[in-house]
Amino acid sequence: MRLRHVLLVAQLSLWSVAAFGHGKVDGPVVYNDRMIEFPDTDNHLTLVVDLHTHSVFSDGHVWPVIRVEEALRDGLDGIAITEHLEWQPHLKDIPHPDRNRAYEEAKKAANNRDIIVISGGEITRRMPAGHINAVFLTNANSLLDMTKALSQERDTDKFYRKSRKWPAQNAVEAANDQGAFVFWNHPSWSSQKPDGIAEITGFHERNAKANLLHGIEIANGPEYSEEAFAIALKHNLALIGTSDVHDLIDWDYKPHLGGHRPVTLVLSKEKTARSMKEALFARRTVVWFKNQLFGRQSELAPLLKASMVAGSARWLKKTTILEIQIENKSDAKYLLQNQSNVSFVGAGDILEVLPKSTSVFRVKPGKKQDQLKLEFKVLNALTAPGKPAEIAFRFVPTDATI
Repeated sequence: MRLRHVLLVAQLSLWSVAAFGHGKVDGPVVYNDRMIEFPDTDNHLTLVVDLHTHSVFSDGHVWPVIRVEEALRDGLDGIAITEHLEWQPHLKDIPHPDRNRAYEEAKKAANNRDIIVISGGEITRRMPAGHINAVFLTNANSLLDMTKALSQERDTDKFYRKSRKWPAQNAVEAANDQGAFVFWNHPSWSSQKPDGIAEITGFHERNAKANLLHGIEIANGPEYSEEAFAIALKHNLALIGTSDVHDLIDWDYKPHLGGHRPVTLVLSKEKTARSMKEALFARRTVVWFKNQLFGRQSELAPLLKASMVAGSARWLKKTTILEIQIENKSDAKYLLQNQSNVSFVGAGDILEVLPKSTSVFRVKPGKKQDQLKLEFKVLNALTAPGKPAEIAFRFVPTDATI
């Protein structure tokens, strides 16, 4: 373990050396399984996207090029660097009146790389507006009332106090004027919601009804909000999961130890920014968070169907015990609860279907039959708070000499 830690530190040091130019980074080739992979569904590509990250251009601690390199190593298809527009703790060191700079630096770093960099910004206010992300912007500066006096301010607290006087509603409308996708960030964040329970405010409800608010984070960093999930379903908001990373992904989510950042799985017609944006507005999203999936039935069911596939089935010699295989094409380890009137050998009613592999189970149907249908609840895939998704497999057994 100590050796792995030393290798990780050395790897990050190489990134830092390579990043001094703040352009494209060709980091060392790393052979690991940290890449997040989910299969395409019958009708859509499954794009892995993180729509909420930060760099030194607000309160993050890395240059935008590192965010791009991390995203590539995690197998992301899209990333947005969404700097706080009003909260600028590095203002004395990086006074940048142009709020598009983080996007421009990230875009340059991603040139000719297989990733879509999305322009964005975070409207940063106290409740009831709270924090709101806008992505697919054409000009982040339009979301901030940057007067000449404000542009010359170098005190972080004074800048924040002055800049937030411009109504949050104006910023939301300015984002929508650009055709941006707008979503509510961390609605259960205890710094703004001391009880940790997400509740829709009049501000967010009005904007949702006016189609000015399009999504809500149900997973942000280390936290999942069941109440936010319910709000999304009630108010027809897209389900969003994000890392909200400020430090290094490796520090916060430890992918080298099997962890992963929260992401939004976008079911898109094509791998383009235009198609990704269309899918977000159409609410075709699933959230992956700490090996749990959250999505509406219309999106989660086809993703599960594509992820888990019935394999071979063979009767054990001189028995009525059937050996079955289930192939898992995704990075999720699925927990299946048996709903059929059969039992399993040595497994109880909960089966673990391991990621990126084929799992083998032995089932006892009691007698031989031409086909066997098995039904399960997927305990770590929810279509609503407390409601597991369901999946069924149909096996066609053959005789075997085992």
